[in-house]
Amino acid sequence: MEPKQIRSYVLRQGRMTPGQKRSLSQYWKDFGVEPKGECDPGKMFPQAGALTVEIGFGMGDSLLAMAQADAERNFLGIEVHRPGVGHLLLKMQESGVSNIRVMNMDAISVLESHLPVKSVNRLQLFFPDPWPKKRHHKRRLINAAFIDRAARVLEPEGVVHIATDWANYAEQIGEVFNADDRFEVTTIPRRGETKFEVRGKRHGHDVFDMAYRYHP
Repeated sequence: MEPKQIRSYVLRQGRMTPGQKRSLSQYWKDFGVEPKGECDPGKMFPQAGALTVEIGFGMGDSLLAMAQADAERNFLGIEVHRPGVGHLLLKMQESGVSNIRVMNMDAISVLESHLPVKSVNRLQLFFPDPWPKKRHHKRRLINAAFIDRAARVLEPEGVVHIATDWANYAEQIGEVFNADDRFEVTTIPRRGETKFEVRGKRHGHDVFDMAYRYHP
């Protein structure tokens, strides 16, 4: 029997506002993706374009801003928390953005089973749960197994972009990527500030941005 997958998140479903509930009900059919097997990213979007996948987009404001700033690129956002999904769908409808699609599910499943090999140009994770207590470090998403999953979906020369405000998590991320000769440090892509980043800065946390290019 295969070992049970350790989740990198705890599903704390906060209260959804009426607007978030309404947007989930009304707009999910237009922008939501519920894969039964492997998806074809080319059929998700109204136009062809390089695919960025963001894992854990939170409330989605920074993802929306990136999509607005780069209309020729397609964005797939993955988030397990429904209030954030509802918020993003509402903002997408209000702004008329059409180059974002959303999955409300575990990102590990998406990387393992629902995205084709060599389909992703950029994979980004901004402020994943740091699980700061040492006994919880096994729950951190970024590890050697994650790198293998990323390598499966990244196209050659694709980039993984990660940001965290926990120094020892940044150190761990650097160690696992530097130990894998399929990846090398590369220029950090531009991005906007996230809610978690602003909160971390208020608490005096430094922000560590890291980017790695995939060379199969």
